[in-house]
Amino acid sequence: MTTDPQRPAPGATSLDAADPAAELRGAGLRVTAGRVAVLQAVSGVPHATADDVVRTVRESLGSVSVQAVYDALHALTEARLLRCIEPAGHPARYERRVGDNHHHVVCRSCGVVADVDCTVGHAPCLAPSDDHGFVLDLAEVTFWGLCPQCAAARAR
Repeated sequence: MTTDPQRPAPGATSLDAADPAAELRGAGLRVTAGRVAVLQAVSGVPHATADDVVRTVRESLGSVSVQAVYDALHALTEARLLRCIEPAGHPARYERRVGDNHHHVVCRSCGVVADVDCTVGHAPCLAPSDDHGFVLDLAEVTFWGLCPQCAAARAR
């Protein structure tokens, strides 16, 4: 089942409406204009690339270095305020939907990404045949195909 990439699935953490400064403080991070702007940028552009975030933050703050944005993305991902996904052959993408074990579908043609809810309901939703003694907490699945627009264009 696919979900609206703008809306978190039931049970997922919805951070879009929360106070970014309170989120940062709650994660033990210093509140800075750059970090707040990065959180807001990723909220506005689900599955944003770092370039998307740089562009949006510059529109918001004016001058900001690419390194400052990368540093903020790293800190926010480490603090679990953002999630980073890395589809093979595509740039890393960042999203605000954290706290659940959802997956993604990626278009092979245009690269658009959408969320796919976990099929079983508890993390991880897939169990390997041998966990080699690891304590598992996440399973990442990427589904690949053509989005409706690319499939329609190919059919023409």
